[in-house]
Amino acid sequence: MFTQCRATSSRFASIWKRHASTSTNANKYKILVVGGGSGGLAAANQIYNRFRASGKRLNDGDVAIVDAAESHFYQPGWTLVGCGLKPKTDFRKPLASLVPKHISLISDNVKSFAPDKSTVTTTSGQDLSYDILVVAAGLQINWNAIKGLPEALADPKSGVSSIYSYNTCDKVWDDIEGLRSGKAVFTQPAGVIKCAGAPQKIMWMAWDRFRRTNRSEKVSVDFFTGMPTMFSVKKYSEVLNALREERKIGGHFQHNLIAVNSNNHKATFQKSDGSTVEVDYTTLHATPPMGPLEFIKQSSLADAAGWISVDSGTLQHTNPEYANVFSLGDCSSLPTSKTAAAITAQAPVLTENVYSFVENGQVSSARYDGYTSCPLLTGYGELLLAEFKYGLEPKETFSNFVDQAKSRRAFYWLKKDVFPYAYWNYMVNGRWFGANGLSRPSYT
Repeated sequence: MFTQCRATSSRFASIWKRHASTSTNANKYKILVVGGGSGGLAAANQIYNRFRASGKRLNDGDVAIVDAAESHFYQPGWTLVGCGLKPKTDFRKPLASLVPKHISLISDNVKSFAPDKSTVTTTSGQDLSYDILVVAAGLQINWNAIKGLPEALADPKSGVSSIYSYNTCDKVWDDIEGLRSGKAVFTQPAGVIKCAGAPQKIMWMAWDRFRRTNRSEKVSVDFFTGMPTMFSVKKYSEVLNALREERKIGGHFQHNLIAVNSNNHKATFQKSDGSTVEVDYTTLHATPPMGPLEFIKQSSLADAAGWISVDSGTLQHTNPEYANVFSLGDCSSLPTSKTAAAITAQAPVLTENVYSFVENGQVSSARYDGYTSCPLLTGYGELLLAEFKYGLEPKETFSNFVDQAKSRRAFYWLKKDVFPYAYWNYMVNGRWFGANGLSRPSYT
């Protein structure tokens, strides 16, 4: 297999070198990035910058992003909106304003892949060809998988809200502020979701808001999660569960929300044995199940679960016949949490391996170790900074100075102010490298 992969890589490298100048075909791109989200913008810019830094500058238009979205969102900010710290307009910008003039923006969506031909077809019928394909299309939020949820979210009087969309994140704050007494229920599904800590972040913030406004004696808080523990990493899970018990928050594990009856304010949960339980609520924060996008699931690039099948270290496709395909972020098969922090560690590795593949016919020594981070808000002015890698092993930036399993005020300001600033001013421009800050990692 290694010989086959090496031969395939060399073939694509020779194709690239034969087309050293800009193609005369308007639909042919050297680097085609599917998705203009966090991963797509970071990868497109970092790849362009990497070639420029090496003295092998790409021409204007050689790199293209395919995405029909009008707006780009800083989704981690929606939690801040839900707990009343920021207006949601702080976390939305026109996608076109974030794409520099030397990178083409194709305002269309990909309908299908043809990796054997190195082409994609868009929903409008365009065929786009590429030398290198980077898939960063995100994932799908399955709102309809919970019966009655879309209708409840659309009803301003339902008491049901979610931080998982721009349209509903401000309703979360309205519901928290409007609740004077009763039962506040927060949910998390089993399986893969964006930022697995977010469902409890908003719960902790609501609990603290109730406490600070003298409502804690009149409002009960319960956490219903499809997972068996509070968090996947044992070190943080134990601390969070102890905090839950200390704050007298109900913990209901392996309970998946399957239906919402907003007229009667009842939620139905399915337990691990298949039985169901109906729960009354006054306010319900719902986290819907998520999964791979349909056009990816149906493609030959997908693994059995529907994610883009890539090597967990190199981010290159696992099929040697598709060696010119790379992927990062939520749509990839990388076995780590799907967060913006993970992308900050993935993008430099992908960039270095794309550059090496083009220049040498094979990927470099750069390897992604699974690093991701979950800045867990546990109250106003406090945050537990969970950082870990493959194997659910902690990989902490500040462990030489403090115990990161404790909530701290300094970490709170990172989440509230520093990370959003770094995102809009550096990450989307390809100049933010997570724990490395503004310094691009070097690989030997």
